[in-house]
Amino acid sequence: MAHVSIIGSGNMGQAIAAVVAKGGNTVELFNSTDKDKPVTGDVVILATPYPAYDQVLADRADQLAGKVVVDISNPLNFETFDSLVVPADGSAAAELATRLPYSTVLKAFNTNFAATVATGKAGEAPTTVLIAGDDADAKAQLAGIVSAGGLKAVDAGALKRARELEAAGFLQLTLAVGEKASWTGGFNLV
Repeated sequence: MAHVSIIGSGNMGQAIAAVVAKGGNTVELFNSTDKDKPVTGDVVILATPYPAYDQVLADRADQLAGKVVVDISNPLNFETFDSLVVPADGSAAAELATRLPYSTVLKAFNTNFAATVATGKAGEAPTTVLIAGDDADAKAQLAGIVSAGGLKAVDAGALKRARELEAAGFLQLTLAVGEKASWTGGFNLV
């Protein structure tokens, strides 16, 4: 059984927390007022918008050392909603890995909507969580948590694949905002 800390109590944080608990794992959910509460999970999921990462790391970088840290962000320009704010050859996950050298960083959940995580369905298909990272054991641990909670987990390759996952997440978000795709659907592997 894993102990998972989720920083961010919005729709995604709550949906992921329910999946973690459904799989028989323990979960603690942090909101913005919990800055003095220590992070104790072996796996820490950052369920905040990308712009909040600076504050999260300022408050908790030392607590994340030695842990598996899961980046679920889509680093998009929230003012224009028309581009990513990381270099074209990089990713938010790669930047996070550089900033957390004593943590194992994974990319996951960024190609999922909260509704598909909560229901376990993307349209009529089971929700697929794509996981990228450089540590096979950490990916297997997260895949086990995801699978135990009723979702499908797929290894998407090395952490450098986070760039493509973020591009896919960005495209999916823009389609949903433009009402060309449903918030209860999205990209999935069937």
